[in-house]
Amino acid sequence: MAQIRPNKARAKLKAGGIVNAVGGLNDPDMVDMAGPLGMDAVWFEGEHGGVDYRDVSDLTRACDLWGLTSIVRVGFNNANVIYRTLDRGAQGIVVPHVNTRAEAEAAVDAAKFAPIGHRGMFTSRQGYGVADYLKVANDQTMLIVLIEDIVAVKNLDDILGVDHIDVFLVAPSDLAQSMGHIGDYGHPEVQKVIDEAAAKITKAGRVAGHISTTESVPGLIRRGFRFFLANSGDWLARGAQQYLAAVQAARK
Repeated sequence: MAQIRPNKARAKLKAGGIVNAVGGLNDPDMVDMAGPLGMDAVWFEGEHGGVDYRDVSDLTRACDLWGLTSIVRVGFNNANVIYRTLDRGAQGIVVPHVNTRAEAEAAVDAAKFAPIGHRGMFTSRQGYGVADYLKVANDQTMLIVLIEDIVAVKNLDDILGVDHIDVFLVAPSDLAQSMGHIGDYGHPEVQKVIDEAAAKITKAGRVAGHISTTESVPGLIRRGFRFFLANSGDWLARGAQQYLAAVQAARK
């Protein structure tokens, strides 16, 4: 009997480790290029990017080949959107703008089969050949909610009371906008709220997540974050700058 593919990123978090996901690789060939680099997961963008249901199977299949956890950010906290994305093969779901306990509960209800939730009864691509899929799928399904509005921070105690959520990711740009500091998530008021949210999440024994860069990730780890999303576009830009600088230096 075939066994379900393990969700390695979820297991790493549960063991107390740090998980690194990379975004911006919305093509199976790009996933193949990233496969040997040592990342834990690939984040596919279905809210702001071009990823649609038809894309999910091939994208997640490429992740399966490399043992990477496939994570898809969906556009809505909607039951069908969530479980259809899982049915197409995603191992993890990111739900945007979770601002209340009820919204967090709705995300869990959509992502998990009974007895935890009411995910639509269908065998995911991850379940082909897995006879006990409906019994083991919940343990291999990762759920991330975005804390990206100041109202969510104000309701954070209630949201943290919802079980079966793996990561509470504090999204700085939208948070800054909701606080009246659009485009300036480095503002001291925004950073203070992020610190307070991270402290509250970790004190509750839950996992805090954040957007990361090479420069920011050491400080974020010290602040208690354990799930990180890095943007491959930042790496490309940095590599291009270094390359062009080397060309210019060689011409002098």
